[in-house]
Amino acid sequence: MASIRELHQQLINKERSAVEIAQEALNRIKSIEPKIHSFLHVTPDRALEQAQQVDAKIAAGEEIGLLAGIPIGIKDNLCTKGISTTCASRILQNFVPPYESTVTQKLADAGTVMVGKTNMDEFAMGGSTETSAYQLTANPWDVARVPGGSSGGSAAAVAADQCVVSLGSDTGGSIRQPASFCGIVGMKPTYGLVSRYGLVAFASSLDQIGPLGRSVEDTAILLNAIAGYDPKDATSLKVEVPDYTQFLTPDIKGKKVGVIRETFGDGLDPEVEKTIQGAIAQLKDLGAEIQEISCPRFRYGIAAYYIIAPSEASANLARYDGVRYGARAEDAENLMDMYLRTRSEGFGAEVKRRIMIGTYALSAGYYDAYYLQAQKVRTLIKQDFEQAFSQVDVLVSPTAPTTAFKMGEKTADPLSMYLTDLMTIPVNLAGLPGMSVPCGFDAQGMPIGLQIIGNVLREDQIFQVASAYEQATEWHKHSPKLD
Repeated sequence: MASIRELHQQLINKERSAVEIAQEALNRIKSIEPKIHSFLHVTPDRALEQAQQVDAKIAAGEEIGLLAGIPIGIKDNLCTKGISTTCASRILQNFVPPYESTVTQKLADAGTVMVGKTNMDEFAMGGSTETSAYQLTANPWDVARVPGGSSGGSAAAVAADQCVVSLGSDTGGSIRQPASFCGIVGMKPTYGLVSRYGLVAFASSLDQIGPLGRSVEDTAILLNAIAGYDPKDATSLKVEVPDYTQFLTPDIKGKKVGVIRETFGDGLDPEVEKTIQGAIAQLKDLGAEIQEISCPRFRYGIAAYYIIAPSEASANLARYDGVRYGARAEDAENLMDMYLRTRSEGFGAEVKRRIMIGTYALSAGYYDAYYLQAQKVRTLIKQDFEQAFSQVDVLVSPTAPTTAFKMGEKTADPLSMYLTDLMTIPVNLAGLPGMSVPCGFDAQGMPIGLQIIGNVLREDQIFQVASAYEQATEWHKHSPKLD
């Protein structure tokens, strides 16, 4: 599928209509979906209605924005008024939100065409989209492998050309890791840059909504539309949002790029390491000043995260009790029986595991030993990053320690699954922006991603480095053969 800018040009030149573009995406979904299973709900009626509105504006001679008429997939933990939002969980299987999330409202106002809600790990808990209660999503590069997670459906849909761009959410790497596995661009913005209003909460101090696309420019255009202050979100930042597309230049001469020492060595696949070193050499050829940087507490991120995130999840998921909304167990004998049966039947194994870990970590006698300690480690990780950014403009690392693994390979071993987020988690703990860009393939033809990390609200630096790298290489132009 063409880029946002190419499609926009076709629309304003009246070479194609928005309805034709929407229908093409819907046809593609219909033909590819039996192989990939990216979508939990396809929304043809809404898509064609939104496309008709764009065509009506063009016919009336009105100006349209870059995103008008662009097919987009929305992760199924973002509330969409009148359209099922399940978080890939049985406990929300009948939930139809009465309101719209801020980001989906902004996108509707911008004229985007929502083609459907994408599959995900249940309540965004997982690294492979295998914890979804409804279906397994396949990686478009090899349908026997996972697309990553938790935004696996959003990443697979873009990689398989089922939509131009998509939205995901990133709590510990859930945009960047699937972007790496599926060979596309994915960005987690600075915490608070994008409103979380209408995002079903997993871990409130870590969750952030972000864009996925085939190119750095497409993700910049999408971020332009969703970023900005929202009074409905108490954690939303009151900051000026620049036009991120103005930073997409090929020139990074003199840009200081730090390579995080702790992301190399044990646990990193040799093919991934070799490819990442090649990408770093390319940045050097483009004029960037490369220096090795140590973030000594980087590897403690995963231990701290798996105390903090489950603790917040335990508090956030307490609301699913069968009383107010969502599924309710039938024929319960009393209130306690209803609670127990609703949650036992409604939640999957991974969600139950995290609720139990979080409840334990927050319980009397253990709060100080676990949760408080994890928050102290979080502060130390943040200080490491602050120290690093006093020396460099951006940091780089592999996005994931390996390429996409086979379905079922890690489901019996939760700890090995958690380690797939080793490189991405510290970025969320510090509230920083990070992006994964395609930088090569392994011997099996599976994509590899380069992670670029910026300081707080320095998305401009990330876009500049990512765009220069992308313009000097061809990796983002490769597509999986699905037909």
